[in-house]
Amino acid sequence: MDKLHIKGGAHLNGRIPVSGAKNSALKLMVACLLTDEPITLTNMPNLADTRFLAQLLETLGVEVYWPKGDSTCHLNGAELKSTIAPYDQVRKMRASFNVLGPLIARSGHATVSLPGGCAIGARPVDLHLQALEAMGADLRVEQGYVKAAAIHGLKGAHINFAMPSVGATEHAMLTATLAQGETVLENAAREPEIEDLAVCLNSMGAKITGAGTSKIRIEGVEKLSGTTHSVMPDRIEAGTYAMAAAAAGGDVTLEGAPVAALGAMIGKLREAGVTVEADEAAATLRIVRNGSRLKSVSVSTQPHPGFPTDLQAQFMAPMSLADGTSIIRETIFENRFMHAPELSRLGADITVRGQEAVVKGVPQLTAAPVMATDLRASVSLVIAGLAAEGETVVNRIYHLDRGFERLEAKLNACGASIERRSEDED
Repeated sequence: MDKLHIKGGAHLNGRIPVSGAKNSALKLMVACLLTDEPITLTNMPNLADTRFLAQLLETLGVEVYWPKGDSTCHLNGAELKSTIAPYDQVRKMRASFNVLGPLIARSGHATVSLPGGCAIGARPVDLHLQALEAMGADLRVEQGYVKAAAIHGLKGAHINFAMPSVGATEHAMLTATLAQGETVLENAAREPEIEDLAVCLNSMGAKITGAGTSKIRIEGVEKLSGTTHSVMPDRIEAGTYAMAAAAAGGDVTLEGAPVAALGAMIGKLREAGVTVEADEAAATLRIVRNGSRLKSVSVSTQPHPGFPTDLQAQFMAPMSLADGTSIIRETIFENRFMHAPELSRLGADITVRGQEAVVKGVPQLTAAPVMATDLRASVSLVIAGLAAEGETVVNRIYHLDRGFERLEAKLNACGASIERRSEDED
């Protein structure tokens, strides 16, 4: 199992290209199940998660041409040979559950394992299932699988989500494209990745309006065609590198950044005393911190356009070095402070009380061996390691490979010292 060895203390200076968004790419790949024509996705991030999903789609009969290291992925679902998504594949990643609705819409039936993914709370799929049932799918859960059928096809429905779930909104939207009549999604999630998915589906012939607002309308069509679509840049990756620069100090420009999608994060970094130059037209974000200590800032995670839960762990790392006390509230997922004890091993002063973490800034972090517990938690340890004195070793970095493309290469190009080693090298 690989580890990262990080020699801390160096400032970061340089430019970092932002990859395509993992959270968008996964749903865009699933869209290939809705048509018998080819789909080409450009700006695809090469990640463990996107590769896992490609394997699952191949199991279903999709032809996937995606050479290693290439950012263009060709998907052709002309002839599906299976409508069963097995446990061994779905358990690796939650987003693969989103094949269920499109398979029902296209084939009239599907059997899909309940999902796995990161251990950050229950994250139930009940909202997904309620949406599919509202559209006329007959669902049974047996032995860890959802068995679904819609013998007479799916019908448009009025769906009011109990909470704005990103996954359920995307799942319902994908499925409703081929349902008969109009589907209205109320209290829909508003994340930019949903807009990206809508743009792609509309280019395939879908009729979706309102994506990016809390009310989305989908007029079902009989057939969708193929398309070519560029995956939007990853706002979470961009936010992660912005916080790395804030924690370590230096001057970093993020290229191809989705500036408009990062308003809440930019605001919090500026509150902390970081200079942030945002140029939406040029798609660049310049992060500068030279010399001055960070100021403590409190934050509460919220659905978009609020502060993203997927940046909460990363924000805790620079706050552990800030002057004063910050309170970080997690309102989206329970059990999402597993990085706090690991940050404490580096000398951070963090007390977790239910959904709140009280972070008292310390003047300096010191290197220690730490262990990644989930995707976003693992990268918060990398950020802290960059700012800590000495050599930090981050274990279990397979979590990182699920969501960050060429992480070490991008940071090392800006002056970081990060080395990936396998256990037998130690």
